[in-house]
Amino acid sequence: MKVGFVSLGCSKNLIDTEMAVGLFKKNKFEIVNTVQDAEIIVINTCGFIESAKEEAINTILEMAEYKNIGKCKYLVVMGCLVQRYKEELQKSIPEVDLFISISEYKEFWNKILNLIKKEDNTNICNNLEYMDRVISTGNKTAYLKIAEGCSNKCTYCAIPYIRGPYISRPIEEILEEAKKLSKMGIEEIILIAQDTTKYGQDIYGKPKLSELLDKICRIEGFKWVRFLYAYPESITDELIETVKKNDKICNYFDIPIQHISDKVLKVMNRKITGKQIENLIIKIKDKIPNVILRTSLIVGFPGETEEDFEELYNFVKKGYFDKLGVFTYSKEDGTPAARLKDQIHHNTKKKRYNKIMKLEKENSNKKLKSYEQKEYKVLIENITFDGKYYIGRSYMDIPDTDGVIIIKNTKDNLIGQFVNCKITGSKDYDLIGEII
Repeated sequence: MKVGFVSLGCSKNLIDTEMAVGLFKKNKFEIVNTVQDAEIIVINTCGFIESAKEEAINTILEMAEYKNIGKCKYLVVMGCLVQRYKEELQKSIPEVDLFISISEYKEFWNKILNLIKKEDNTNICNNLEYMDRVISTGNKTAYLKIAEGCSNKCTYCAIPYIRGPYISRPIEEILEEAKKLSKMGIEEIILIAQDTTKYGQDIYGKPKLSELLDKICRIEGFKWVRFLYAYPESITDELIETVKKNDKICNYFDIPIQHISDKVLKVMNRKITGKQIENLIIKIKDKIPNVILRTSLIVGFPGETEEDFEELYNFVKKGYFDKLGVFTYSKEDGTPAARLKDQIHHNTKKKRYNKIMKLEKENSNKKLKSYEQKEYKVLIENITFDGKYYIGRSYMDIPDTDGVIIIKNTKDNLIGQFVNCKITGSKDYDLIGEII
């Protein structure tokens, strides 16, 4: 049978999708890139915040139409939304033939076989396996999940209730997967977890991210090594030094601070103060002069006063961050913050969001102009629809989140290659360059 996939949400969710693709492929199912041709459609959902839930529901309903107008016989929905709302979904969307929650992933294949009324006569291991996943992020870049779940218990976040407590993967297992990815030709490896800086604390008694990065850098083939979602309270001097001394590790820190007001941080159950955040940022920029800093913020958290917001706005105005994302607070079922009084009106949240984003655009324009006439190593990933330009990234940008570098097509078929590039200009959040 032909199987098509739709993956929603974060890169951690994408890895689960890749494992599911690998499992179907291992069992001789044909993977198709267009859902119109699929007899089985599998949707991996996100249920993190309200907008993600809405996107997931809309996608499910859209894919359900292919049971009428396409070749689809079975519609399967998995992932975070199912973990949170399986019973409600079963009642409200009968078009779906099978819902698989995260806690049922160990029974994934048996559920599929029961659905399509097929017996399994093989001796193949039928679990979702990291080593069997099919990479969907191109020939050169791959994510590598180093831990599952989260134990930080931020009051606004549903991840611990969806994914469970933080569980690190053993170093040996991660290195085995990394070596396999290298042999496949992957040259950019991106370590991910809900909080990468907590890696190893649960199974080794102390954080092991620095050690893990050192060992991955010794694997031949990788040119860029990255790690994302580094919570500020766990960024140590050792980790900063590890990034500084390893040429393979991109000088890039993704530090989700969420806010800068001590009052708001405390109610969020963030284990750091605004002053400690600022001191950490100054330290990183001092130790690694060409470092790129990214963060994410939440505006409109319950009880956030105008003074709290102005404190955050003025902090952003200092221009510490090269990349910045902003979310309006989303009231999530079952989280402590959802029960707080002083919930902020939607219009106020949107106003604060717009004000920060306007400032961020100004900051970004200044940053981008400072890169002009400088030279960078760029990974060419794609080409524009009209074929006139390559699309690439330098160490300053992570896939699908940051900007890109737009380069005139030299007709040399450079997709998947690293080239030297000179920056000649900028537009919005992207850079314009030429190959040297």
